[in-house]
Amino acid sequence: MTSQQSREIVQRAWQAFATRDAERISAFFDEDAQWLAPAGNATAVALDVTNHMVGREGILRFLTIDFPRLFAADVAITFRGFHADGDVVVVEETMEATLSNGNSYTNDYCFIFELHNGLIYRVREYMDTARGARMVFADQGGDPT
Repeated sequence: MTSQQSREIVQRAWQAFATRDAERISAFFDEDAQWLAPAGNATAVALDVTNHMVGREGILRFLTIDFPRLFAADVAITFRGFHADGDVVVVEETMEATLSNGNSYTNDYCFIFELHNGLIYRVREYMDTARGARMVFADQGGDPT
């Protein structure tokens, strides 16, 4: 697979993520895919979910059911870059949202997608975990940044 093809698959996957449509999202993941985020990150703690999702079904549950429980409204992604080298695609982005507690959320992310046979089989996610925790666990109406 070329770098351009990999980049296009990941870009289409992000479009599918935004729909929260499990069937559409499912088409992009290998059955045994894994999604790894930093241990103890605020999203996993607040939702009482794992930071290491294993299997397509677990990833789908997070993206379609768990994620919207915390990031309740106004989710917006600003992409800073899609960088591909063969079957590896690095995505830089900023995510903004209104949290279920009413707080505003803004954080920068870096995702590393690894593809196999045109499907995502591993995602490594990085973010500012301290900043995320301040926003997720701040008192409603406080300045979490």
